[in-house]
Amino acid sequence: MDRFEGIWLPLVTPFAEGALDERSLAALLRHYRELPIEGLILAATTGEGLTLDAQETGRLVALAAEIAEGKLPLLLGLCGSDTRAMLAWIREVERWPVRGYLVTCPYYSRPSQEGLARHFLALAAETDKPILLYNIPYRTGVNLANETVFRLAEHPRIAGIKDCCAQLAQTFDLLRGRPRSFAVLTGEDALFFTHLALGAEGGILASAHVETAAFAAVRQALLAGERERALEVWRELADIVALLFAEPSPAPIKHWLWREGLIASPELRLPMTGVSAALAARIDRRVAWPRAGGGQGARRAPAASARG
Repeated sequence: MDRFEGIWLPLVTPFAEGALDERSLAALLRHYRELPIEGLILAATTGEGLTLDAQETGRLVALAAEIAEGKLPLLLGLCGSDTRAMLAWIREVERWPVRGYLVTCPYYSRPSQEGLARHFLALAAETDKPILLYNIPYRTGVNLANETVFRLAEHPRIAGIKDCCAQLAQTFDLLRGRPRSFAVLTGEDALFFTHLALGAEGGILASAHVETAAFAAVRQALLAGERERALEVWRELADIVALLFAEPSPAPIKHWLWREGLIASPELRLPMTGVSAALAARIDRRVAWPRAGGGQGARRAPAASARG
């Protein structure tokens, strides 16, 4: 891939009675392949990747490739704190039909910047596919410093970063100092407009499961120099983003998609649990509102499955 830009969707993984719900997954893939996104990321945080076993992950990728790969490139989320195990896994998945990888900083162990650099460089040496770094300190316990990012950006297969540092000054310095060929995609949904205005290429946005076309419209309006139009659409989307992150993600997103009829159940895997009754009521009311910024198509009837 020459360049990462635009909106990438970290797809939720639908479950039914504890198993991968392939029917709902197929419905999601058919839905999003017709919408203005640049690609899908599978088995990442929003996709509850840490709860998927190797067989389920392989089936997820195979089905996504069958249905969506003709229109949407696929990235695979990789996460772990044992570099040797990660190298073994990347050798296993290298033959899978994915275009590249989104690789999270090692969690819990809190390595030094040198350790982080060596971890990513070892993985990059093991693949011929592009890698996106994923810096999310409030989940991993370690912050990938900009100086380390710039060092890693020199590697030909480290193509960009999902930036969730949650520090605007760090993001600004990242955008100012990175090589122009190195893509910065925000993963802070609430800061999508701000990061685009600062020069980010796009976003990896869980919220873009909802009102997908409106998120794309924000970026297109900014690229066209129509700042007021972009801000008008963003004002409507901002409330949706807040709603979808009012409780731990992806529970609110799955509830919304279930109420839209896109998945048969809002089921999650422990330790994740479903949304509270209060938030469910708020989402249900919002689903019934008019679409923001152009919307994304006809509304579906809610699925008959009970909320869980």
